[in-house]
Amino acid sequence: MKVAVFGQFFYPDSGKYIKQLLATLAQNSIEVHIEQDYYQMLLEKSILGHKNQYSTFENLDSSFELFFSLGGDGTILSAVDFVKHYPIPIVGINTGRLGFLASIHKEEIQPAITEILNKEYTLSNRSLLEVKTTASNFPESCYALNEMAISRRNTTSMITVETWLNNEFLNAYWSDGIILSTPTGSTGYSLSCGGPIITPESNSFALTPIAPHNLNARPLIFPDYHPTKFNVKTREQDFMISVDSKVFTVDSSTEITVNKANFELRLVSLKSDSFLQTLRKKLLWGEDSRNFKH
Repeated sequence: MKVAVFGQFFYPDSGKYIKQLLATLAQNSIEVHIEQDYYQMLLEKSILGHKNQYSTFENLDSSFELFFSLGGDGTILSAVDFVKHYPIPIVGINTGRLGFLASIHKEEIQPAITEILNKEYTLSNRSLLEVKTTASNFPESCYALNEMAISRRNTTSMITVETWLNNEFLNAYWSDGIILSTPTGSTGYSLSCGGPIITPESNSFALTPIAPHNLNARPLIFPDYHPTKFNVKTREQDFMISVDSKVFTVDSSTEITVNKANFELRLVSLKSDSFLQTLRKKLLWGEDSRNFKH
């Protein structure tokens, strides 16, 4: 079996867990390739053994069977650029904090990886957004696993976000901005702004205004096959677009179109885990002091 290992940051206490992962893979005779920038980081932190013990990669191909992401949910978001052309399952190992997507806790690495290598896991297919704009400084296509957000820049004044849904005018949101979220992103920025939680298997997206001036402007759930289009009216010459962790400043004349991407991300979950269990654990549902004796 051939696997990829990727991370973005090195947390002070994560070294021993990375060593556990690599040792478990070695014990199972797994061919390990480490993303080249992460490889250099691990070398500098003296995490790796012999310098030539591991191969590195810049890009992936269909020969990889698993992609190990070490960090938090942000690291998995960055992994999209590596796996978007290949249906390689992503194993998220949470060495960060909350971790909705990176569901394997660092304390559980050895038994969890053993289960995964024995194919004792389930796959959750996650839809993505494909974002295109008329701005010259924006990529031809940009993909979001969580959300695309439009927001004001360098002003305290609200902006007006004219919104079309399925080629029909929907509303002009007078607000600090708007969030277009996937089911995966519904537990992130959108949730913080009052948006709904959407289960991953739902074929829906959500529009959530950010601090709208019109109190009757509510979040909207719609079928994910409907395209959306946005124009922004602002007193300033530009505004901001964020696509997951990528942020762009664009001219106020920029038009934005968003469609469902033509590929999905495959996330590995242990059979003992579920989305509903994650909600209870991460959002502390049911953790009410009235349920406990003092």
